Amino acid sequence: MTGVRSIVWFKDLHKDSVGVAGGKGANLGEMWNTRFPIPPGFAITAQAYGSFIEQAQLKGKILALLRGLDVEDTAKLQRSAEQIQKLITDSAVPENLQEEVADAYAVLGAGQRTQAQKLVQGAEEFVAVRSSATAEDLPEASFAGQQATLLNVRGAKAVIAAVRECWASLFTARAIYYRQKNHFPHEKVLIAVIVQKMVNSTKSGVMFTVNPATNDESEIVIEGAFGLGEAVVSGMVSPDLYVLDKRTLRITKVEKKEQKFKIVRDRATGSTVHVALDASEERLQVLSDKEILELARYGKKLEEHYRHPQDVEWAVEGENVFIVQTRAVTTLKRKTEEQGEEPEGKVLLRGETASKGVAAGPVRVILDARELDKVKQGDVLVTMMTNPDMVPAMKRAAAVVTDEGGMTSHAAIVSREMGIPCIVGTERATEELHDGQVVTVDAARGAVYEGEVHIKGEAAKGSAAAAGSAEEPVTATQVKVILDFPDRAQEIAQRTQAEGVGLLRLEFIIAGGGKHPAQYLREKNDVAYVQLLVTEVAKVAAAFKGKPVWVRCSDLRSDEYRNLKGGEQEPRETDPMMGWHGIRRLLDEPRMLKAEFLAVKRLHEQGFANVGIMLPFVISAEEVKKAKTYLREAGLEPGKDVAFGVMIETPAACWVIEEICKEGIDFVSFGTNDLTQLTLGIDRNNGRIQKQFDEMHPAVLGEMAKVIQACKRYGVETSICGQAASRPEMAAFLVRQGIDSVSPNPDAVHEIRHVIAREEKKVLLERGRRI
Repeated sequence: MTGVRSIVWFKDLHKDSVGVAGGKGANLGEMWNTRFPIPPGFAITAQAYGSFIEQAQLKGKILALLRGLDVEDTAKLQRSAEQIQKLITDSAVPENLQEEVADAYAVLGAGQRTQAQKLVQGAEEFVAVRSSATAEDLPEASFAGQQATLLNVRGAKAVIAAVRECWASLFTARAIYYRQKNHFPHEKVLIAVIVQKMVNSTKSGVMFTVNPATNDESEIVIEGAFGLGEAVVSGMVSPDLYVLDKRTLRITKVEKKEQKFKIVRDRATGSTVHVALDASEERLQVLSDKEILELARYGKKLEEHYRHPQDVEWAVEGENVFIVQTRAVTTLKRKTEEQGEEPEGKVLLRGETASKGVAAGPVRVILDARELDKVKQGDVLVTMMTNPDMVPAMKRAAAVVTDEGGMTSHAAIVSREMGIPCIVGTERATEELHDGQVVTVDAARGAVYEGEVHIKGEAAKGSAAAAGSAEEPVTATQVKVILDFPDRAQEIAQRTQAEGVGLLRLEFIIAGGGKHPAQYLREKNDVAYVQLLVTEVAKVAAAFKGKPVWVRCSDLRSDEYRNLKGGEQEPRETDPMMGWHGIRRLLDEPRMLKAEFLAVKRLHEQGFANVGIMLPFVISAEEVKKAKTYLREAGLEPGKDVAFGVMIETPAACWVIEEICKEGIDFVSFGTNDLTQLTLGIDRNNGRIQKQFDEMHPAVLGEMAKVIQACKRYGVETSICGQAASRPEMAAFLVRQGIDSVSPNPDAVHEIRHVIAREEKKVLLERGRRI
């Protein structure tokens, strides 16, 4: 495992560490460094997994078993999954990695923590070993519950065994199915493993900082059960439900549910066991009001920190509340019209809404995973609990109804992503309904009707249909989108109806290729680099045919891609954020720049004339002039053959914008992460000062206003990309400044389009009143 960093502690991780520690690990590191109450731990990196696969010579064998696999054939899918998992679990973990893991595990058990973080102490700690896929927990694709979690693991040998199980779980039937249906190439998804001190929780559960059933962003929803959290997230019990007003933190709803058992750590063996609740616990509400409020406060802080609604797992041990993990909510749908009157028909069952929509079909009762083949296209899947193993069958189902589970269980999240109507917690669906019986599932009302019942109104269209059917306002300001994964371009283009791609970053494409651009140059294989870019960018250009796709030249910081082949040769810099990257590096290594320009030339030759190109981290007009020389050498005349622009990411670019415009550009795009960082002197990766990192700071807004006005004088198009473009208040400000387009994240396109429409109307009304 030479050259591969195998172990990384939470303190060395942050939100941009997904490629090293996966989504779960990156979020845990981010929260640790922002001083949330996180149990301590470390990540076994995705690169360690990749090295293991390479040393064991498994890649070819795995891909051979997946090649041509029909994932709708449940039996074949299961057989292939089992074969791949056996390949991994039968292969030896390299001795040096075993030693590194054992050493880190020993340190985890020996360290003294603050009172708020103290857990069970001892030479051999109980730990949770969790999978963390590199595509997991991303805002655009939640892989929640697709890989393994092992609780109450104790001893170095047991930890190594658990790590191997986590690696193997990257190829469970449900994970293979989910990736293929979401167009994620199997070979591009790596997996990290999180080893974290185990919270011996007396109560645990899930919290959403937005109501996932109603899309109400003014509410916080908490679900809780006694014992370990597995009972809630797996849907084994119907958890207590608490709803709060997010603004005032007033508890507006409490529903105590009947829970017959809890999952706990056995004192004698340390293993996880199911035990019946005693009589006193059965009468109790799981959480006290004090605990509800403490959790809600953490939820608000997490949402404010990530600037996106969060799905949070929590645990309580004694008097201490811990946050176990958080991820972005990926299942928000557009709000539908108000429900009409209750339809006529016999109600057989009622439960909680997990995913809105209406569907009718024959019932298929599933009591065992071996029965999943019974579910055919259009059936109503009825089961005791919402289990992630049922994802392939859920994809075929018209609707899902369960006895147990809550609306924040992992499979409920998946049902919302799929747009499948889902009702959970009916308590007796598997007893009351029978195979072949035709029912209508009205998930918006949480009701199951006998036979086919006509449902009036928007709710009858289903959550997926409703999400794509509402009329979008027409705006003078173009609403484009940011895109990082070319394989998802078609789906994002259809779902968002965006007017183009305002930022396509090459870094994710490069990382997918597994080799640092500098290594292509060392190998004198510029052609392979060009072909990689052409192949991947073409997917985006085709999905957005006739609409602009602005590709940003590579901007690889020297500390970020060291695990790519050749990356270990990157220089060590004191401050890579402000170091040798962007246009300054590309001009020092012109072969790299010319290869990227040549890729754009090849795309134009293939008919993708909608592809434009922009330079990152510009600080002078001279850089623009030099870059244009290389663009001409590649056979493209800037402004004539190809749209050519620059990123505005530095205060210097703001102050010399007139000189840059005079040099000749077609467009500029604000990169607000770097612009804010450099204007305010705030390291955007430093959790201690994140509360002061604000794109809406008057200094940043002043720079942007200055650039927009200068560009207007020179006929240069203005745009913004990045997280700030997804902020409604930023969009409203920029409309008033006269920006030409905005490029929010895909999940924010709908909201930002409506914000822009409202703001444009206000501007017109104000102007009309002044006349």
